Amino acid sequence: MALLDTTVWTGKIYVNGWRDGRGGAEDVTNPSTDETLGRIGFASPEDVYEAAEKAEAAQREWAALKPSERAAVLRRAGLLFEEHVEEVMDWVVRETGAIQPKAGLEASVAAAECYEASALPTHPHGEYLPSDAPHWSLSRRVPAGVVTVISPFNFPLILSIRSVAPALALGNAVLLKPDPRTSVTGGALIMRVFEEAGLPPGVLQLLPGGGDVGAAAVEAPQVDVVSFTGSTAAGRHVGAAAAQHLKRAHLELGGNNVVIVLPGADVDLAAGVGAMGSFFHQGQICMTTGRHLVHEDLHDEYVDKLAAKAEALVVGDPAEGPVHMGPIIDERQLKSIDAIVQETAIAGARVVAGGSHDGLFYRPTVLADLTHEMTAWKDEIFGPVAPVMKVSSAEEAVEYANASEYGLSVSIIGDVGEAMKIADRIRSGKIHINEMTVADEANAPFGGMGASGTGSRFGGPTANIDAFTETQWITISPDVPHYPF
Repeated sequence: MALLDTTVWTGKIYVNGWRDGRGGAEDVTNPSTDETLGRIGFASPEDVYEAAEKAEAAQREWAALKPSERAAVLRRAGLLFEEHVEEVMDWVVRETGAIQPKAGLEASVAAAECYEASALPTHPHGEYLPSDAPHWSLSRRVPAGVVTVISPFNFPLILSIRSVAPALALGNAVLLKPDPRTSVTGGALIMRVFEEAGLPPGVLQLLPGGGDVGAAAVEAPQVDVVSFTGSTAAGRHVGAAAAQHLKRAHLELGGNNVVIVLPGADVDLAAGVGAMGSFFHQGQICMTTGRHLVHEDLHDEYVDKLAAKAEALVVGDPAEGPVHMGPIIDERQLKSIDAIVQETAIAGARVVAGGSHDGLFYRPTVLADLTHEMTAWKDEIFGPVAPVMKVSSAEEAVEYANASEYGLSVSIIGDVGEAMKIADRIRSGKIHINEMTVADEANAPFGGMGASGTGSRFGGPTANIDAFTETQWITISPDVPHYPF
């Protein structure tokens, strides 16, 4: 049977088993063709509260299992992603508008996240603390309890599984609320994988839906930790709601990321880095290169080469054949992208390439002659747009890079020694020298500063254990002491 056999999940949510959701059901559509791919069940807030209660009960038994038993479930989940890679990729292409390499990346990273998480149950979870008192003093990490994971549409599989897998591995139960537009690859697929991997019912609950479902998944009394990936605006609301209920919220938010091209850099290679950073997956990535800072000696040549690369890219339906870029996820997002481009052009920027669209297929766009006040320079676009500005020195590049409220990812292209000096002065969660701004590995800490989020809360044992466990202090005295009372 196919992993995503529609007879299993069509019109359903998962609350200790597949069932109808009180929120009805919605069509799953292909953004390239508007074809209906299936129908996903929607939860209601009442479903969320019920799921949270059941998850809390299931979590206690799951956490009590032997570490090796939890690890085995995660390993089987990784194997399932690998065994069903073609089916997984097919759904990613059709539901998210991804090209084949992007779909392959999601499938391989999903498996890697499970394998990486499978090591967490047996990873050291505490330390011995020296003490002047005549006892042993220890700290240990214990499961947080119930974790809510809210994920976005752009990389729905990766951005769900990177929280789901480590949270489960560390003994938590999870409420998964994927984006309504990508609830199959961001939700049903993951639910089916863990169902087949032998995860006990109730430990993972699937709750697709709108904002009211997300709010309930944050506010439910049984929820202890919220892991949210999405826009900065939405993240502020999630963080505020979590704080009101005294819950930890791990927020991975937007970015207006920079590539800095230093004097002496190979311009053609640098333009390739910039093009990939700005146009991969239609620019719909939090790490997309949103600002190109190029030394004035290279600026004009860089703009010409970047524009030539943009003009050469093929945009179309990824399911119909090899293309470089697929569609924007929906009409609302496309209108937002185009409005920013047109507003910036009216303000005086030069549209060197692109700036047009055919339906949801937006041409890769290069903008030049910008000022710092222009919308395309200040704001996260979340589309295939590359704004370029010249700088006269490394000091000016650092100043401009740090001028944004965001601080997620920075790329520096050129001499490594000079790049290292610049890297030490830039406020960013990730810095990549001679590589693009878009990068993610299952064992590497991932997160941003400022308006890009609350720091590295994903990737690798240190970040994951910090994110999904609580610290508990334990003392052990050899004898019961005599107290003065």
